[in-house]
Amino acid sequence: MFYLLHGDDEFTSREQLKQLRQQGGFDYNQDTYNGAEVDLKTIIMTSNTLPFLTEQRLVVVEGLPKKKRSEATGAAAASSSEGEAAAAATKGSKARKGGKKSSKGSTLSRAGFEKALAEHVATMPETTMLVLLVDEALEAANPLVKAASRYGKVIQSTLPRGAALESWISRRARSIHTRITPEATKMLANFIGNNLRLLANELDKLATYVGPNGTINVEDVRQLSAQVQEARIFDLTDALAQRNRKQAMNILHDLLADGEPPLKLLSTITTHLRSLLLVKELAQKGMRAAQIASTLSMQPFLAEKALRQSGNFTAAQLEGAYRQLLATDAALKRSRLTPEMALDLLIAQFGT
Repeated sequence: MFYLLHGDDEFTSREQLKQLRQQGGFDYNQDTYNGAEVDLKTIIMTSNTLPFLTEQRLVVVEGLPKKKRSEATGAAAASSSEGEAAAAATKGSKARKGGKKSSKGSTLSRAGFEKALAEHVATMPETTMLVLLVDEALEAANPLVKAASRYGKVIQSTLPRGAALESWISRRARSIHTRITPEATKMLANFIGNNLRLLANELDKLATYVGPNGTINVEDVRQLSAQVQEARIFDLTDALAQRNRKQAMNILHDLLADGEPPLKLLSTITTHLRSLLLVKELAQKGMRAAQIASTLSMQPFLAEKALRQSGNFTAAQLEGAYRQLLATDAALKRSRLTPEMALDLLIAQFGT
C-alpha cells in the first residue's frame, strides 16, 4: 500500500500520518527518512525488507529532493531523469548486496527520484506500507500521484481560508468535546489565520479552561490567547502607521477595558516595535519572510505580518517610535504619569 499525503496543509497531513501509524501493528518495523537527504536505494532496500514478527512494515519518507537548477529547463531535465530513474532502479535492486549510503543524500534530480520511486511502488512487497509526505501540492501528471492512485491512496490537504477556516475551527472544537461561539471562532480566524497547528494548540488550551462540554466565547479567547493579543497589537501599530490616531486610541482603550495591564501593554508594544526594527533591517538586506522567521525565531505567520507592517514605516520612523516608548517607560518608572495617561500621550505624539 502506498499513501501519498501532499498539499500546503502540512498539519492535516501529519495528523493523517499519525493515524496511519496508529492503525497498524508495526511495532519495531518502522523507518522514517528525510526525502531531501536519503539515497533512493536506501528507501528501496528498506521497503523490500520483510517485517519481523508482525504482518506489516511502515516506511515513511518526509519530503522530496530539492529541484536542481537544470530541472527548470524542462525538456533537458525530463530526458536526463529517465536515464537517472533507470539507473536508480537498477541500483535499488542490488541494494541487498551492499553499498555505502551516501552522506549527501540522493544524487538524482527530483524528477528522477519521483520517477524511480513511482516505479518501485509497483514491485513493492504487499507487507510494506510506504507513506510519502510532501508539503506542497503535486500535479495530477506527477508519476507519484499516478502510482498512488493505482497502488494506494492520494490524500491532498489544502489550507482552509475564509468560511472554510471558520468551519475547520468549529469542527476541531467539536472533536475535543467543546463548543465555540461564532464570535470566538471569527476572532481566532481573523487574528491567528490558517496556522492550523497554532489554532489546534489554542483550542486545546481553551477547551481545558472551559472544561468538558464547555463553550468557548470571545472573553475566553481574549484572556487566554497570547497570539490574539499580540495580533491586536499589530492592529494598534497598523493604525499608528496610517496616522489614524483615533483608531489607535480606540484599540488601546479596548485592550485596557479587556483587562490588559497598562505596563504589560507598554512592554508588549515596545517588544513589537523592536521586532519591526529587526525585521525592517533584515528585509533591507534582502531576506524574505521565511528567512526572517528563522533568524529571529519568530512564528512564520508573525514574521509575514511584521514584514508587511514594517513596510508602512521608514527605518527612521521606527527608531523614533522606539525611543518614544523607552522614554515613556522611563517616565512611568519615575512615577511622573499614570500608565493610562502615558499610553494616551504616546499615541497622541506617535511619529511626530
